Formats: sequence, C-alpha cells, structure tokens
Amino acid sequence: MIYKPGFFALCLWLARGVFGVDPEEVKSVSAMDGDSVTLHTNLTHIQTDIQILWTFKLNTRLAEIIKREQMNIFFVSKDVIFRDHLQMNNQTGSLNITNIKTEHTGLYQLQIISDKISYTSFTVIVHAHLPVPVIIRNSSQCSSSSERSSVSKCVLMCSVMNVTHVNLSWYKGNSLFSSISVSDLNIRLSLPLEVEYHDTNTYRCVVSNPITNHTQHLNINDVCQPCSDFLHLHFILLTAVAVMLPVVISVILVWRFKKYKKQKKQDQTLEEEIIYTEAKISTQQFHNTNVVEEDHTEYSSVVTT
Repeated sequence: MIYKPGFFALCLWLARGVFGVDPEEVKSVSAMDGDSVTLHTNLTHIQTDIQILWTFKLNTRLAEIIKREQMNIFFVSKDVIFRDHLQMNNQTGSLNITNIKTEHTGLYQLQIISDKISYTSFTVIVHAHLPVPVIIRNSSQCSSSSERSSVSKCVLMCSVMNVTHVNLSWYKGNSLFSSISVSDLNIRLSLPLEVEYHDTNTYRCVVSNPITNHTQHLNINDVCQPCSDFLHLHFILLTAVAVMLPVVISVILVWRFKKYKKQKKQDQTLEEEIIYTEAKISTQQFHNTNVVEEDHTEYSSVVTT
C-alpha cells in the first residue's frame, strides 16, 4: 500500500490534534547567504516500508522517498526557488540545501511514516552578509570653534543599510549601552549616541546576527571636531545664496517682463506713424513705330553736244 501526500497530511493533522506537537521537535537553523545547510532525519539508513516527505511552508513538496519491498520512489522538486539547490540523501533521507539564499528562509517540515508517524519542523533563517556600521555626526549639531564652549554634547549616528534579522548596538567599554533590533527585510537601521566632547570612554558600534558581527570603533576626537571657521563661513555663504537666489531670479524675471512690454509699446507706436499712400496704376498703349530708312537716289539727264 502506497500512502499519498494527502493521506500523510490527514494523518499528521489527526496526530497533532490528538497528541499535540512536542516543542523539542521544532528546531532552529541559522545560515549565511551562500552556505550549505543539511536538515537531518536522524536516520542511519532507510528501512523497507517507509515514507519520508519534506515540505516547505506547508504547501511546497520538496523531496520524497517511498520504499517498499518491490518499489522505490525518489523525488526531488525542481521548483523555481529551489532549482539546483536541493539534494536528498537516499541512504538517510536528510535534505541538503546548497548555496542557500535569503528567499529560502522559512519553515521546513519532515514527515516520516513507517510503523508510526513522526513529525519534525525546522525554522531556517538565512542571513545576508553584514555591512560594516558607519558612524557619522549629526550635521545639525555642527558648530564653529567660538561656539564650542556653549555646546557640550556631540550627537552621533551609527547606521547600517539593507539589513534583516540583526541587532545594532552601542557599547561603552565592555558594557552594552543601547541596542535596537529589526526583523523586516532590507531596511536602514540607525542608532543615535550622545557623548561629551571631552569624554574619555571607549565606544563601539556593533551590528550582529546569530552567526556573525561587525564592529566599528568610535574616535570621539576625530568625529566630534567642531566645524572650522572656514567651513562655518562656507555654511553661512551657502545659506545666504539659498535665500538670495529666489530674489535674484524674481528681479530678472520682472526686468525682462518690463523690457518686453516696453519693446511691444514702441513697436505699436512705430506702426501708427507709418503713412500709407494708395498707388494708382494707369495703362497706356504704345505703338511701336519702326523707322525704315531707304536709300534715295536722284537721277538727272546729261545732254552732250
């Protein structure tokens, strides 16, 4: 008798409904993007009359082995997400995911049916490679050297981009000072820190996940320097330009508009001063007289005696 996946699901639902699910049967697995992960069945070999089924997020059939006395069935999914990523050990039924990606994060379920039904879940979280935290000073807190005495605090910001399932923390010495975590996909995470200008403690910003971490150390003397007088003047000039530029543009537009109106008025005046005279055209017929000059010869008689 060959059990169908639908029958497995029914048996599993009945078993879970009657007996419940042992919390120890849910295992957590963490991996870095690009790693290979093996989900184990804890079987040393596959005996006869057994069926092993792997599913992803309850509805995607990944791999299956059905072994009977006269028939063996071996199936590995070619689903788009898992194509070229899945391998199933035909001796133990363990599932190997090669070159794992963040889209492979989720719930994997193992069902083994033989003389009894066993059920195991694996929560797999795939972490992207962590960026190095970046520490910058809040630009709105920038002051000139003459103002430094009146500004006693330096506000810093530690940030990481495009992260998921990470913690971002400030450490003061070896003690945790503040922390924030995120589970959303691909967001920017920032954590502020306020220190004294002459603080001599050591600070570091750490981004971490269950597998790895990256640390950025803070040098207060470098990051919390006041703005130089030149930079302060440069900031003032930029502010002045930003304020005056709209005014200058408005003046130019008004001047061009007035010039246009003046030119248009001059053109109208010139048109009014032009005198138009009606031209009269008379037609006359001229006869072409051809003068013909003919040679005129006079003849006279000559009398001889």
